[in-house]
Amino acid sequence: MDWLQKHWEKRTALRFLLIPASWLYRLLAASRRGCYKVGLMRVTRVPAPVVVVGNISVGGTGKTPLVLWLSKFLTEQGFQPGIVLRGYGGHQTDAGVIAGPGSDPAVVGDEALLLARNSSCPVFVSRNRARAAQMLVRDHDCNVILSDDGLQHYAMARDVEIAVIDGDRRFGNGHQLPAGPLRESPKRLLAVDICVVNGRPHAGELGMQLAGLAFHQVTAPETQLETSAFRGQRVHAVAGIGCPQRFFSHLRDLGIEAKEHPFPDHYQFTAQDIEFNDDWVVIMTEKDAVKCEQLADQRHWYLAVAAKPDPKLGMLVLKLLKERFRGQEAT
Repeated sequence: MDWLQKHWEKRTALRFLLIPASWLYRLLAASRRGCYKVGLMRVTRVPAPVVVVGNISVGGTGKTPLVLWLSKFLTEQGFQPGIVLRGYGGHQTDAGVIAGPGSDPAVVGDEALLLARNSSCPVFVSRNRARAAQMLVRDHDCNVILSDDGLQHYAMARDVEIAVIDGDRRFGNGHQLPAGPLRESPKRLLAVDICVVNGRPHAGELGMQLAGLAFHQVTAPETQLETSAFRGQRVHAVAGIGCPQRFFSHLRDLGIEAKEHPFPDHYQFTAQDIEFNDDWVVIMTEKDAVKCEQLADQRHWYLAVAAKPDPKLGMLVLKLLKERFRGQEAT
């Protein structure tokens, strides 16, 4: 997968071999979306406004930190948010399950566990996100639903769409899968309400940064160190996320000399993966740390980060919710 992603970032000979398959993927994706649009496939509307946060490319863009930020922002505004997601990396059925701080990441997935631990919202993990959202409204009194990575999940109606874009990689070579990294054409962004760029935004986009908060010991998260704690040190850096290089770059920006150990997104770690034959500190992402608690020792730390979006984002989301959901109720 890493080898293929390198080809997605530029125009190589391989893309010509994969373009016919990419055309087929594009046709199937467009047909599927069209079936939902004209009513051939069922779209379920939830009795609460739905805010979808997703992207049009594979790999990490910062969706989950942004969902966490939105959950806190909306709570501060008097809402009672609930979060739904597919739970990639876990083993779920349509029935789904509520993720809690003590859930097994092998069941609910790493992102769901991270959200459950860092938000005050109920987090429902299910293949059937519309049903999960309905249960959050009915059983947990949620009055707004946040869908993490749901832009292509057309079975659930949505009131606000937010697309998150990687500011460094943007759209890679511009092709859809498997010739490129795109799930949908960049033209899809013309239909979303807000484009948030993890990095430097272009015209018409809002910017967002992922800011390091503190280092936490994996086996004892209450033990914290400032982000300057490992400055000037050589460490092992472990990342099983959509874009490991973004994490490694963040550590370099903190003055840390990191030996990089990238893994695939949602990777299921073993003790050997994070054990090295030296006494260097091992630093990982919080998303990886939730899966490594039983494998780690006092040398293992994770960097907690938080999304810092453009201040305009919150007000724009509130404006859209007011306009669209009240209009929907009136009908």
